[in-house]
Amino acid sequence: MKNNKLWIALSLGACSLGLVQKSELTLKDAFQKDFYVGAALNQAQVSGKDAQVQALIKKQFNTISPENSLKWGPIHPKPEEYTFKPADDYVAFGQQNKMFTIGHTLVWHQQTPDWVFEDEVGKPVSREVLLQRMEKHIATVVGRYKGKINGWDVVNEAIADQGGQMRPTKWLSIIGEDFAVKAFEYAHKADPKAELYYNDYSLYQPAKREGVIRLVKGLQAKGIKVNAIGMQGHYGLTVPTIEQVEASIVAFSKLGVKVNFTELDIDVLPNPSRRQGADIAETFETDQKYNVYTTGLPDSVQQKLTKRYADLFTLFRKHRDKIGRITFWGVTDANSWLNNWPIKGRTSYPLLFDRQYQPKPALQAVLQTAALKN
Repeated sequence: MKNNKLWIALSLGACSLGLVQKSELTLKDAFQKDFYVGAALNQAQVSGKDAQVQALIKKQFNTISPENSLKWGPIHPKPEEYTFKPADDYVAFGQQNKMFTIGHTLVWHQQTPDWVFEDEVGKPVSREVLLQRMEKHIATVVGRYKGKINGWDVVNEAIADQGGQMRPTKWLSIIGEDFAVKAFEYAHKADPKAELYYNDYSLYQPAKREGVIRLVKGLQAKGIKVNAIGMQGHYGLTVPTIEQVEASIVAFSKLGVKVNFTELDIDVLPNPSRRQGADIAETFETDQKYNVYTTGLPDSVQQKLTKRYADLFTLFRKHRDKIGRITFWGVTDANSWLNNWPIKGRTSYPLLFDRQYQPKPALQAVLQTAALKN
């Protein structure tokens, strides 16, 4: 009932909305006293090949994350080969525009080349060898951008979807559960001033939430710095509930860390999976019954998307003392990863700007939450 009353208040705020439009209030300005607001960028956006969207980024956001350029595979594809140019361009863009610049990600079970875990004949390496490779990679990458990247997603998606235990990965099987401890230690050594984060999806689920709490408490018990927990925020129109998201914000903040929403988007399309989440290994064959809005988003669904974003940002502002950053996973609907996951070739509408770079009604609803007293 409370959320419905809020939505009515936002919908009836014609005078306030007019002020927003006249002043061309931006996301970064609207929430400047609350938290950073940003987006994940691809290489075309960073390089300026997509000049129109780059202008939108500069206008709206004060923090950025890289979609792929700092993941192990793209930046360190072979043992003695680093591909720094895309990451260099990304970091330079952040510095030139005085943005809070994020490094994503150092240790993850996806997009990490096989050679990292194998010897010259394809057999698993020892714990000692894998730790040496991890440390060298982190020292090289974090060290290169020391003082330029403000915060790092050190470990990504290490908790299993079911049960809250450590996810079975090569990092876990070869090194053991302390692989996360070592990753944070190496990252802090490489840049003692950088903020360090743990990042994961579906953290509204109680078992997974508790798994992350155990992981972070274990790190803290060893004196390791963890500045924030990243809740990715790949949500649907109804799942999770606002109450579920709030429970995790409150629980994580009790650890003495900030909460970041690091990959926010809202999928309006039917979900072919019974599970909610963002496991990129889970994909499905093309089926048009899951691609139902190819010619445009119906007004009724647009209204649901708008309300959903308004409800989320009202929650974020309620807990602005606990939240450090809200980052959308993409800038416009045209470049969202949800056009190709979990099914390739879909037409998705998960963000605040449409395929023509124009603001959707959800943007105005989000901006209006900044003026609410709560």
